[in-house]
Amino acid sequence: MRIKPDQLAAELKKGLKPVYFITGDEPLQLGEKADEIRKAARLAGYDNREVITVDAHFDWSQLAFLADSMSIFSDRKIIDLRMPSGTPGIDGAKALIAYCARVQEDNLLLITAGKLASAALKTRWFEALDKQGVVIQVWPLEGQDLVNWLRQRLQQRGLSTDTDGLRLLTSRVEGNLLAAAQEIEKLYVLYGTGSLSQQQIFEVVADSSRYDVFNLIDSVLSDREDRIVKILSGLRGEGVAAPVVLWALAREARSLIKIKWAIAAGQSRDLVYKNNQIWDKRKQLVSHALNRLSDKDLTRILLLGAKADRQIKGQQSGDAWETLREICFKFVIAR
Repeated sequence: MRIKPDQLAAELKKGLKPVYFITGDEPLQLGEKADEIRKAARLAGYDNREVITVDAHFDWSQLAFLADSMSIFSDRKIIDLRMPSGTPGIDGAKALIAYCARVQEDNLLLITAGKLASAALKTRWFEALDKQGVVIQVWPLEGQDLVNWLRQRLQQRGLSTDTDGLRLLTSRVEGNLLAAAQEIEKLYVLYGTGSLSQQQIFEVVADSSRYDVFNLIDSVLSDREDRIVKILSGLRGEGVAAPVVLWALAREARSLIKIKWAIAAGQSRDLVYKNNQIWDKRKQLVSHALNRLSDKDLTRILLLGAKADRQIKGQQSGDAWETLREICFKFVIAR
C-alpha cells in the first residue's frame, strides 16, 4: 500500500504493518518518517532492534537469519534494513520476496532506501513489499508544498509569520529541509514562540550555507585538499549546522555507490549519469571520484557519517566537525 508522507501518522494509528519501505533522496523526511515508525513499534512492544546496512558485499542471508532468530531481550523486534543505493540487486530481490512470502508477526521490517528508478516500481520485489506493507516515497519539496511544510514546521515550534516572511524563508533555504529545520530551531531559540517579522527572518536565516556546502562537495570530488580545509573551516565559523554538511557528504557517497553499481551491472556511463542527473559540468568531477574511490572506501565514508550523526545527537563522544573533516579526506585519500 502506497501512502504519502503526511498520511503516515494516521495510518500508524490504525495498527502496524509487518513491512515499511521508505525511499527517496530527501534525508530529513526519510529520517523523520522512519523515526515515527520506530516510535510506534516501540510502543507496541517491539523492544529489540537489529540494524543492517546493505553494501556491495552484503550477505542477504542475514535477513532470513534475523527473521528466524529469537532475541533473549524481547519476543518482538524491528529489523532496520538500510539500503543506500535504493536497489537490492538480484540476491536482495530474492531475499525480499522470500521474506514477504512468510512474514512473522513478531518482526517488523523497516527498510530505508535511496531514490528508486521508475523501473524499480514494476519489479517483483517492490510489488511484494507494496502488497505486504506500506510504501512511502519522499521527494524534495518545491513551490507551495515547500511553503506549506515551512508553515507547519513553524507551527510545531509555536511560531508563525506572514506571506512575505514565508516567501523570504523559502528563498533562503532553497528546498534544503535539513537547513530549514535548523534555521527554524535558531529562530525559536532567539525569539521564542510568537509571530516573526520579515526583518527577524532576514537577520537570522543564512542564505549562503547551501551554496557553500555544494562548493565543499565539488572540492571533495576534485581532490582539492587546501580548498576543503578552507571551506569546512568557513562553514563552521559561520555557524552552518553540522547536519547540513553531513547530509551533503552522505548524499554524495550514496550517489557514487549507486552510480558505481549501475556501471558494474553493464549500463553505459552516459546513461547512468543521465539517470542520476549528473550534467556536463559535473561529469568530470564525478568520473574523477569514481576512478579514485572503491566500494570499500565509500562504505567507510557512510560508516563515518553514522559516527558523525551520533556525535551531533550527543550519543557518542567526540567532535562531529572533526569527523566531518575525516569524511572529506576519506573522499580525497582513498586507502
